[in-house]
Amino acid sequence: MRQLIVPESARKSLAARDFVTDVLARVDVSVGGDSPGDIRVHDERFFDRAVADGTLGLGEAYMDGWWDADHLDVFFTKVLQGKLDDVADSRHRVFLHLKSRLLNMQTKSKSRRVAQTHYNLGNAFYADMLDPAMHYTCAYWEDASTLEEAQAAKCELVCQKLMLKPGESVLELGCGWGGFAEYAARHYGCRVTAYNIAEEQVMYARERCSDLDVDIVLDDYRSAQGQYDKIVSIGMLEHVGPRNYRSFMELADRCLKDDGLFLVHSIGRETTSVATDPWFEKYIFPGGFVPSIQKIGASVENLFVVEHFHGFGQDYDTTLMAWYENFCRHWPRHEQEFGERFFRMWSYYLLCCAGAFRARRNQLWQWVFSKHGIPGGYRALTWKPARSGNFERRSPSPLNVRSPSPADNNVDSETRRRRQSPRVPN
Repeated sequence: MRQLIVPESARKSLAARDFVTDVLARVDVSVGGDSPGDIRVHDERFFDRAVADGTLGLGEAYMDGWWDADHLDVFFTKVLQGKLDDVADSRHRVFLHLKSRLLNMQTKSKSRRVAQTHYNLGNAFYADMLDPAMHYTCAYWEDASTLEEAQAAKCELVCQKLMLKPGESVLELGCGWGGFAEYAARHYGCRVTAYNIAEEQVMYARERCSDLDVDIVLDDYRSAQGQYDKIVSIGMLEHVGPRNYRSFMELADRCLKDDGLFLVHSIGRETTSVATDPWFEKYIFPGGFVPSIQKIGASVENLFVVEHFHGFGQDYDTTLMAWYENFCRHWPRHEQEFGERFFRMWSYYLLCCAGAFRARRNQLWQWVFSKHGIPGGYRALTWKPARSGNFERRSPSPLNVRSPSPADNNVDSETRRRRQSPRVPN
């Protein structure tokens, strides 16, 4: 009987299919199954691409429609809990690690890439995805039931931790669309100077804060000068890069008055690396990098006293799923401009991140630093400021009282505990 000869390319493809199927089975993900997190493969080339290109190939194959999952967030939760991203190594990741070790990936010139790639997509696009105040960082859901409430609660939490007083000067390093700057000026009567390199965001922030004592500067954070009572950085340390952590902290040290406080709000990881994921580097956050406790600790040594540390990474899962729901709901307004491949890319980004926080692979940290230590100890959350001046008072505090908000942002408590994504449109 004549022996069947299988071409080498076919043997490799079969081996790739068996390998991917076996690896996914370890975390209870099936190819062609119907359980939450299972995947469907539409193009057999997916397996070769995933094996050859690792996480970059996985993401690009999804963008190209080669595979799908009804609950992509559940898929990533299982994959990341099982640490399969460590298995999916590739030449792309090795190259990024070598490049990051040899070069500063977050210089002034290189830092502008993320503004053009990500933050300058258009204010209308982000307005449809975010809360009405346009906060693009983790919300605080402790006593909130809607995205709008949770973002206001985050701002209030930061203000309380900084022990803000009327008339104080605040330096914000990276300000997004000006949400915190407006909150601190309007509700606490502070003078805020904020730095940002994204033109679209700066234009929006200047307009929203035009009636307040707020100066939005279109410039890199490294250009900050002067001295301030308080300094805050919300969601910006992820763009600073490990080679610049020390200089970032030294800048804060120079700009902070001796009796001041400095708050950093950042995504974090327990493990130290030198480069980000290749897919996220290419498509979402060029030059982005998630810091570790070790890197942050080393960067503040002999500069600051750590007064307070707070982790609430589980709240980022809820925040990301709320953004994803808003994104899907309003997608028809942007479909013609961005196209289907962008929809798949952006869905992949939001749901992969939600899975990473749900799997507790990513964390969200708030650090409060002082220069010399607060005399008698730091007790910001029980401290009550004296109120005076013509600024708009908080009444009642968003941390303790719920208030109505647009239906678009409604999130019930059961959904917040364990949300699963809607089916991705074909």
